[in-house]
Amino acid sequence: MEIDNLTPVLENEQRAGIGIIGCADIAVRRALPAIHGSPFRLMAVASRSREKAEGVAAAAGCAAVEGYERLLDLPGIDAVYIPLPNSEHAVWARRALEAGKHVLLEKPAVPAEETARDLVALAEKSELAVMENFAFLRHPQHARAQALVADGAIGQLRSYTGSFGIPPTDPSGIKYQADLGGGALWEVGCYPVRAAQEYLGASARVLGAGLKFDPRLGVDVAGAALLGDDDGVTAHCSFGLSHGYRSAYELWGSEGRLVLEWAFTPSVGARPVLRLQQKDRETQILAPAADQFLGVFTTFHDAVRDPAARAEHHGDLVRQAGLMARIRAHALTEGPC
Repeated sequence: MEIDNLTPVLENEQRAGIGIIGCADIAVRRALPAIHGSPFRLMAVASRSREKAEGVAAAAGCAAVEGYERLLDLPGIDAVYIPLPNSEHAVWARRALEAGKHVLLEKPAVPAEETARDLVALAEKSELAVMENFAFLRHPQHARAQALVADGAIGQLRSYTGSFGIPPTDPSGIKYQADLGGGALWEVGCYPVRAAQEYLGASARVLGAGLKFDPRLGVDVAGAALLGDDDGVTAHCSFGLSHGYRSAYELWGSEGRLVLEWAFTPSVGARPVLRLQQKDRETQILAPAADQFLGVFTTFHDAVRDPAARAEHHGDLVRQAGLMARIRAHALTEGPC
């Protein structure tokens, strides 16, 4: 699709238009297919490399744009998805909001609560949405887990334990580059921390944290954090980049346990199993298959169209940024785990 043809296409299309700033692997593998199934209309993808943008755009059936700023100037784009390296999230989110675009930021959105508050303030002043992409939250297994807890299936919730670890990959990759916002806490630790917030109250705070640094790589490669709230519920979050794969969390209550074994990265066709353990019996609950990225873009489109839907996302973004920053500060102050 040529850029000059964007406006005529939109005149016959009522869906909000979206552009992608950056051609990261996650955008190509998961976001592009999901956008095509969502209420959005994909308008363009941008890269600093014209050749790369054209390759992705040809497969996606949209316009290719060389340069991120140019994409923000295109007609017909109401919103942008930003899957850039972590270090570039804040600057391009701000530029997109200033250009009047709604923003979906790949996780982790920003490394500081103040930065998150500034972006939210700008979004609200401009009557726009800014949202952090934790796709796993849009999988129905989590709504099922929350409903079971709310219904008392495990009695009173006492603690949450969440783990996300992946095997080591190419050390030259972005996740190992400190200046690009890499490291285990940002790359994988954000998942169990974010999931914990679905079960801890608004008073959740950091009780302890530790990070293991690899001096050769210059980033943290493992860590753990202990959270707690005013009701006495605790959350132990462990994570790493040098582990056997694990993507799970457990909810332990006064009368039982609920375990999600494939909590964060189930494939599109997978049907994760929730294991509910009550006294001397275990019930296995089969969750439906779902494309959690499709859920993200559908939810984001709702926020674009409905101003009332934005406040929750804004609050989540600020809360997550604050907890993550305090985990890192505590770990650096107290020393390695």
